[in-house]
Amino acid sequence: MKKILVVGAGKIGSTIADFLDATGDYAVMLIDRDQPGLDRADVGPQVRKVRVDIARDGALAPLMEGHYAVLSAAPYHLTTTIATAAATAGIHYLDLTEDVASTRAVRALAEGAQSTFIPQCGLAPGFVSIVAHDIAQRFEKLDTIHLRVGALPEFPSNALGYNLTWSTDGVINEYIEPCEAIVGGERHMVPALEGLETLGVDGVTYEAFNTSGGLGSLCETYAGAVRELNYRTIRYPGHAQAMKMLLRDLRLAERRDIFKDILEYALPVTRQDIVLVFVTVSGWREGRLTQESFVRRIYGETVNGRPRTAIQITTAGAICAVLDLLKDGHLPARGVIRQEDIALPAFLENRFGRVYQGRRHTA
Repeated sequence: MKKILVVGAGKIGSTIADFLDATGDYAVMLIDRDQPGLDRADVGPQVRKVRVDIARDGALAPLMEGHYAVLSAAPYHLTTTIATAAATAGIHYLDLTEDVASTRAVRALAEGAQSTFIPQCGLAPGFVSIVAHDIAQRFEKLDTIHLRVGALPEFPSNALGYNLTWSTDGVINEYIEPCEAIVGGERHMVPALEGLETLGVDGVTYEAFNTSGGLGSLCETYAGAVRELNYRTIRYPGHAQAMKMLLRDLRLAERRDIFKDILEYALPVTRQDIVLVFVTVSGWREGRLTQESFVRRIYGETVNGRPRTAIQITTAGAICAVLDLLKDGHLPARGVIRQEDIALPAFLENRFGRVYQGRRHTA
């Protein structure tokens, strides 16, 4: 059995721990600084729960001894702390962060490391980069790559059309920070909450707008190869305008802690959610401009006897699939690995990655 350390006992971290534990192939330790959070973590009895404040200097080092890998499901501002400890301990490192600056720091740590560093192993960034790269390889010349992803309540009931389905810190960060994109063949930073567009899936109208971090390393990979590359988050209509009012007009972007308190006080969580994945690539095949899309809808379901939301299943499933591929020798054992370095067929055939086979778009 491979010994795995999972950092963060929230909705996603506890799901990761439970998924890995249920296979019988991994011995899992789940750590968090919040004892009530650890107590609430819905995991199998074999998962060892340990309370520790990882922000404290040296707290992680003794826990990492003898472990095969550490998987970070902690808030993005702790990413470099965890990655640095992994580099020092010489163990593999995987995370879910969407934060661009943190990912750059992780990649720098991977230089000369004796283990593998795989940042951004979630849904977006993560799986959508694997999909986009797989489709792009089937074109002679590329024109556009568009990635659209949404984690939404199945039954919206408020003016935002939104419920809390994952990290509040992560949502706020991606709504505020600048977004990487390729525009007119050149790499640019574009503002979050802009680029508003309308799209429809199975008769339902959605909006999509720029958010930070969803492209992972695709801008670097496709620099000079595409006219347009961007990532936008899918929401129900009206959400972007409401967020602009809150974050810009009321200046809550300058007071993130207050904004977080407001959201967590006012917006209920829900287990009835849906994840939409909408990746479209256009380019030339046999001299003709052609488009190919990958569209999936994933719903929550019961896994290992425990109800899991769609965002838990897709995010935890993605990082667990990548860990499996690393363990089984399908990925290099040293250095940094981009999501687009991972083969889509191998991912979808994996026991965790199969969740993304999902419900196909039928229109």
